[in-house]
Amino acid sequence: MARLPRSRTLCRCVAWVAVLLPAVVQAQTTRISGKVTDAATGEPLPFVNISFIDSRISTNTDFDGLYGFDTYYATDSIRASCVGYTTRTFAVKRDAAQVIDIRLDNSAAELGDVVVTASENSVFTILRRVIANKPVNNREKLAAYEYEAYNKIEFDLNNITEEFTKKKLFKDFAFIFDYVDSTDSKPYLPIFMTETLSDVYYRQTPRTRREVIKGTKVSGVENESVSQFMGDMYQNVNIYDNFLVVFGKNFISPIADGGKGFYTYFVVDSNWVGHNWCYKITFAPKRPQELAFTGEMWINDTTYAVRRVRATIAPGANLNFVQGFEVRQEYEEVKKEVWMLTRDELVVDLNVIRDTGEKNKHAVQGFYGRRTATYRDFTINAPKEPAFYAGADEVVMAVDPLSLGSDYWDQHRHVQLSAKEAAIYHMVDTMKTIPKFRTYVDIISTIVTGYYTKGKVDLGPYFTTYSFNPVEGHRFRLGARTSSNFSKRVEFEGYAAYGTKDGQFKFGLGGQGFISRTSRQILGAYYKKDIEQLGQSTSAFRQDNILSSAFRRTPNTKLTLVEEYKVQLEREWFTGFSNTFMLRYRNLFPRGSLEYIRLTGPELVPVTVNNIRTAELSVNTRFAYREKYVSGDFRRVSLGTRYPALELHLAFGVPHLLRSEYAYQKAVVHVYQRLQLGALGWMRLNAEAGQVWGALPYPLLIIHSGNETFYLDDAAFNTMNFFEFISDRYTQLILEHHFEGLLFNRIPLFRRLKWREVFTARAVAGDLEDTDHQGEMLFLPGMYKLDHGPYVEVSAGVENILKVLRVDAFWRLRYNDHPNTSPFALRLKLFVNF
Repeated sequence: MARLPRSRTLCRCVAWVAVLLPAVVQAQTTRISGKVTDAATGEPLPFVNISFIDSRISTNTDFDGLYGFDTYYATDSIRASCVGYTTRTFAVKRDAAQVIDIRLDNSAAELGDVVVTASENSVFTILRRVIANKPVNNREKLAAYEYEAYNKIEFDLNNITEEFTKKKLFKDFAFIFDYVDSTDSKPYLPIFMTETLSDVYYRQTPRTRREVIKGTKVSGVENESVSQFMGDMYQNVNIYDNFLVVFGKNFISPIADGGKGFYTYFVVDSNWVGHNWCYKITFAPKRPQELAFTGEMWINDTTYAVRRVRATIAPGANLNFVQGFEVRQEYEEVKKEVWMLTRDELVVDLNVIRDTGEKNKHAVQGFYGRRTATYRDFTINAPKEPAFYAGADEVVMAVDPLSLGSDYWDQHRHVQLSAKEAAIYHMVDTMKTIPKFRTYVDIISTIVTGYYTKGKVDLGPYFTTYSFNPVEGHRFRLGARTSSNFSKRVEFEGYAAYGTKDGQFKFGLGGQGFISRTSRQILGAYYKKDIEQLGQSTSAFRQDNILSSAFRRTPNTKLTLVEEYKVQLEREWFTGFSNTFMLRYRNLFPRGSLEYIRLTGPELVPVTVNNIRTAELSVNTRFAYREKYVSGDFRRVSLGTRYPALELHLAFGVPHLLRSEYAYQKAVVHVYQRLQLGALGWMRLNAEAGQVWGALPYPLLIIHSGNETFYLDDAAFNTMNFFEFISDRYTQLILEHHFEGLLFNRIPLFRRLKWREVFTARAVAGDLEDTDHQGEMLFLPGMYKLDHGPYVEVSAGVENILKVLRVDAFWRLRYNDHPNTSPFALRLKLFVNF
């Protein structure tokens, strides 16, 4: 009895290993030809059956004994059989051309009894052949292909009750409820729809993908980046991959290499699907909460290609807000032994809880997301000229694709719109003209972006209106910038702030504008005089954010008043590769407990310095291969890339410029990657190294990022204080692994709560030339160099608490003798995640 759990654990480990080792072989065609003759007489033998072992691919010799194969579905050997002759087998070199001549001997033996036994469950025999043929059935095997893709995406508000339609909120545009569709189990109201028509091109060597979007039609949102995001390439799911990324989670494919460890399969039917005889196989997860599907698939009996698949997320899967999910895909043999996806349908039911107004009574308010994609006009193995694939942009927009009229869409869309779908465009355009609707849109936009748009001006961000720190006391701030109603090529911004304790006004002014939108060339110039927290990571709350004040664990007294002039030019050479050139002048004044103390004269008398000045010329280079974005007018949000993102920062101090005092050089290289690890979850890796050359005061050295709040900072050391460690050369590594419930899903209580485990490790090693830098400015008490090895902290946490909260327990493993530090700390973070 004690062996069974160990056996199950071993099977699961083996299954994970099998899934995590995807096939990397690129399939090629195998060509075999030859002649079959009688071994005794040398005469050619007609009608001899030549077949691949463990396959249904076969052929017969002609009257001259000749035969030939040209197939992607070769196995490692062929068998020659003919009545009256001894059957023989021959080894085959797959993915190569070869000649195999066969000589058969006469057989005088009598036929004996034949006993047929099943060596394994028939469903596993089929699945074994499906997995073996994945490289050849995957369209990536082809030298090249192209097709036309049509995408239609629709969002619907579902669970529309009569009570919901009578709310005062909708009084001025109640006409929208005339469009409610009650034929579904949940009545729904279409609120958004977009269509995209594009040509997709693929070349295997060198591997290149290109999508040319020919037309986009959007109800209510006319944004080129949205058009790109809605294209085919960013949404396709390949059933032949071992893991399918859905809502950022790694779902195990039902035909994954190690699928037997995660699914229960049954063969339930066999029948014709179109012109193909297929086996029908059902599948369901072996364990609840695991990221696996339930559904059915039809497998072709000769090529073992997927002909049709329907999959839904199993009940109880560890996902937030997803009440339903269904995907349907159809594949067709568009050319002999070439299977391509021809139809892809997706329906997602997302839900949130809304108040009904009655005590202790809530209803589920949700959305349907629907996507229908069809593909046609395939061209196989006919690559275009190399010049066509030149350039790094995967998605290319045709000239003004939003300008195409209804006649174009009536002629070119693959599937005609239903009457209700066609009415969506009219309904949304009408809603946009209603003032009260625009007010609701503005409120939502303000919550999301932090800015309230009033005509040609954006006021905000609202979360910096009030904050508090011991240096300024109560701080009040008002800011504004020009909106896209003012200009989509130029933006101006400014703010003013006042602290009640220091009695000083702070302010900033600046602007930026496009030199060229095509190559994303943006020129900006800014001035500010304001309080900063030096040594704060780029992902931390900004100093004047109200949440930064609310979550502080120690008084914020190590501040700096910074007067800064900055001119910068951003140039994107191609998607994912850009440079930012910057000239910056900074005048730094210590505030709070900070002091600038310099030793002067032969007797090294300490003298307090009021401020330090520095001028710096820098160039920042960033490369993220195949990175995707969603862009606004000037700013954009990265959707990430599966490849490493590389960044190199070079800076040079320019002495005597505007009385700048220091000459130095600085280099920092940073590597970031998010790794999808299948059943083991995903990992985030941040590695960084840098060095500063030149004698500098401590504010200009490398101040390692600490965190003096209870809020978790992903890019900082969360048990390190500000200014605690300073270096002039360093290397650091941050690893963060999200197991996505891998362990908790096996504990009933945690499984019901849908908690997920996360572990992190952070380390930094550095050094400092004391003599040079201390000669420029003395370190204050509480400032140290990393002279006793690397600083290390680790954490174990639980995320998805109440669907929005993450709590981490941190252990500081080194330098615990420093004052005002603790070897243990708790940090929390709020975020919404599927």
